[in-house]
Amino acid sequence: MRKDVRILLVGEPKVGKTSLIMSLVSEEFPDEVPLRAEEITIPADVTPERVPTHIVDYSEAEQSDEQLYQEISKANVICIVYSVNNKKSIEKVTSHWIPLINDRTDKDSRVPLILVGNKSDLVEHSSMETILPIMNQYQDIETCVECSAKNLKNISELFYYAQKAVLHPTGPLYCPEEKEMKPSCVKALTRIFKVSDLDNDGILNDNELNFFQRTCFNTPLAPQALEDVKNVVRRNMTDGVQDNGLTLKGFLFLHTLFIQRGRHETTWTVLRRFGYDDDLELTQEYLFPLIKIPPDCTTELNHNAYLFLQSVFDKHDKDRDCALSPEEVKDLFKVFPYMPWGPDVNNTVCTNDKGWITYQGYLSQWTLTTYLDVQRSLEYLGYLGYSIIYEQESQAAAMTVTRNKRIDLQKKQTQRSVFRCNVVGSPGSGKSGFLQAFLGRSLQRQRTIREDHKSLYAISTTYVYGQEKYLLLHEVMPEFDFLGPDEADLSCDVVCLVYDVNNPLSFEYCAKVYKKHFMDSKTPCMLIAAKSDLHEIRQHYSLTPLEFCRRHKLHPPQPFTCNTSDVPIKDLYTKLTTMAMYPHLAQVDSKNSTFWLRASLGATVFAVLGFAMYRALLKQR
Repeated sequence: MRKDVRILLVGEPKVGKTSLIMSLVSEEFPDEVPLRAEEITIPADVTPERVPTHIVDYSEAEQSDEQLYQEISKANVICIVYSVNNKKSIEKVTSHWIPLINDRTDKDSRVPLILVGNKSDLVEHSSMETILPIMNQYQDIETCVECSAKNLKNISELFYYAQKAVLHPTGPLYCPEEKEMKPSCVKALTRIFKVSDLDNDGILNDNELNFFQRTCFNTPLAPQALEDVKNVVRRNMTDGVQDNGLTLKGFLFLHTLFIQRGRHETTWTVLRRFGYDDDLELTQEYLFPLIKIPPDCTTELNHNAYLFLQSVFDKHDKDRDCALSPEEVKDLFKVFPYMPWGPDVNNTVCTNDKGWITYQGYLSQWTLTTYLDVQRSLEYLGYLGYSIIYEQESQAAAMTVTRNKRIDLQKKQTQRSVFRCNVVGSPGSGKSGFLQAFLGRSLQRQRTIREDHKSLYAISTTYVYGQEKYLLLHEVMPEFDFLGPDEADLSCDVVCLVYDVNNPLSFEYCAKVYKKHFMDSKTPCMLIAAKSDLHEIRQHYSLTPLEFCRRHKLHPPQPFTCNTSDVPIKDLYTKLTTMAMYPHLAQVDSKNSTFWLRASLGATVFAVLGFAMYRALLKQR
């Protein structure tokens, strides 16, 4: 909502503009009226909407046309004052003032107008018969008020309506000619309904209505008040109430009724609570709350965020198969202005046999987005209504900013849950196969992936000493220009150098990349001998891969193939995660020779346990 309101009073001389302002301030009719009142500011604590209000007078005798134009451009609302006993001043409303104001304001952001009929104490009749056709002709006119500066009649109401026209404008919400809400308002309220429909059954039950009421107005509805609301809907439409709950049609009808009865503030309170601005767009402050991320730190979702995302998954997993069908994904993202996940997501995370994103894959994608682009993650959580449902100040409350990675390296321990592995290798070395195998896909299944649906990322969970961690694999393109040694240390946690055992030129690329970028770095590296099901050919390099590893104190090349009938084995990925978590133990020497053995055994045990726990969770859900 606006931080202040600027009201400008214009009109013909002697209609009582200055008297209206002075009567408001002094609460009595002035004996002497100056040509023009000084600008006054009404403090926030004495206005109904708690917003500072500036009231500006205009005098043709004291001000030039240029000064008038400047005031029109600065005003948030303009009161056109006429005298109810002066026909000429009424005629001037349409012949002079409205055209002048329209010429000086942008067509797309017209300022709201209030017609003010002053000196009602001098006549016994109303000017409304003359004014109503004018109101119907000009959409910018919010309302008309008849008042008397002398009798103090409707003075406070006049300025309240002016303030209300700015803070709760009708224009963005409602079309008087059609007698219905505008499409942008329907769209915003539909999103609000879907966010508030916590079980996604298309109905707001009493609990959901009460939560909505408390969220927007800080007070629940009494049971009888709830029934009264539903009865109003029942009397006016057949499909507004279903199973004793409010349908979307009923919800929209109620807001149309509020607007038609002049209670725009009710609808605006709801819209603003759910993040909308005066143009019915979600504000930048709502979608992108401030979050400070110091250098060398990463971003992860916290426990509450995962609980929220789990509830969103459950809400849309209609058939309870622990996977989201394309229709369920589409339904989930109906509260977004666009579809955020493309077909590449299905090749970035785990899916079921039908290619649908599983519960684990769904959480993995959210983890990936938060790690790579926290602003995008904040935006997405904003669309889903995280801060509203979890009653937090903003989506920033869903994020954990990890400790500086340099401190982790110094202390030789980390609290992080997400680790990044850059996968490097020459074209055709088997990098993509290595990523897809992590998601449990054999070579045969990988061949069904369309070229334009491929992903350079793969993310899933691994278990290291009983702790569930996310490993994020990133396929680095061969032409990628690596950062310097310091930056390379911090841009990822472990490096995977992949070569093709059946291509004699493949290893040389890995050797050169290692010597140029990682030989003196603290980032642990692992060599992967890919396509190990094929015949191993001698590499055209001065050292064999094994000799190279010994010279640089790396672990021997790890054989890997995804050309199997079974799901590829995940031991390698557990080793990579372990290296990322404990980089100081990753180098080969006599002291930590049992490190890999313990890591692999621990990983196998906990992977089995983890799978059993996951199955139990699925049964429970």
